[in-house]
Amino acid sequence: MGRRAAVLGKPVSHSLSPVLHRAAYAAMGLTDWTYDAFECDETGLWGHLEGMDEEWAGLSLTMPLKRTALKLVDTVSELAVDVGGANTIVLREGRRHGDNTDVYGIVTALAEAGLGEPESALVLGGGATAASALAALSRLGLTSAGLAVRTPERAAATAAVGERFGLDVRVGSLDLLPGRLAEKLVISTLPGRAGDAYAEVVAASGADLFDVVYAPWPTALALAVQDAGGRVVGGFEMLLHQAVRQVALMTGRDDVPVEAMRAAGAAELARRAAEAQIIP
Repeated sequence: MGRRAAVLGKPVSHSLSPVLHRAAYAAMGLTDWTYDAFECDETGLWGHLEGMDEEWAGLSLTMPLKRTALKLVDTVSELAVDVGGANTIVLREGRRHGDNTDVYGIVTALAEAGLGEPESALVLGGGATAASALAALSRLGLTSAGLAVRTPERAAATAAVGERFGLDVRVGSLDLLPGRLAEKLVISTLPGRAGDAYAEVVAASGADLFDVVYAPWPTALALAVQDAGGRVVGGFEMLLHQAVRQVALMTGRDDVPVEAMRAAGAAELARRAAEAQIIP
């Protein structure tokens, strides 16, 4: 019997997950597995879960579903609870298990780039990805980290995630970055081009950078750090490795073809970039 999996979210049309997962299935010989994308918001998630039969292996979840999913699964990993969101649901013997592979994606992407032992770090942004970044920094051995956000008084929940993982989280304002950036690693979880506003100060600090943006790439922030001699990791690497972990969880196999997935994802991003350059 074939198995099904999919990514849910709103919006979801831009998701690279179908390309990555399908590439894995092809390389693993899972010719009867399918992976789709469905537009779904918080109000529609329960209905989708209720409609899943034994054909389903699991789901990838993007915004805005990660927090809602915690309340709709039968079991959930301690990591997903502590981070405050599940980006993965695996079907096991008719029961829904929630998990988080974003933290694994960040840890692996940084380690792969030689940044797996940061001396100090600052996270820009206070959303769900920032929470996963703080958890990842704890797993990489840090006991403290900075968190710079637009409105510090609204960052309590994100800071609390870091504290649950044993981090001393220092919260500050993004507006006060100039003149105070001393961390060796900066993780920007700011959306789109928002991180570009801090390109000059981050580059001048000599820090390495992990920018979660993957398209369009490179960002001005990434280019500035690279030109200053810093090491740069892009969001595609995080996306790739969290998908690798999802495939392992859903298939129950550990022979996940990372390089085949990497090549497929890179080719799709190149195709999209070329298409964006076409002027009608």
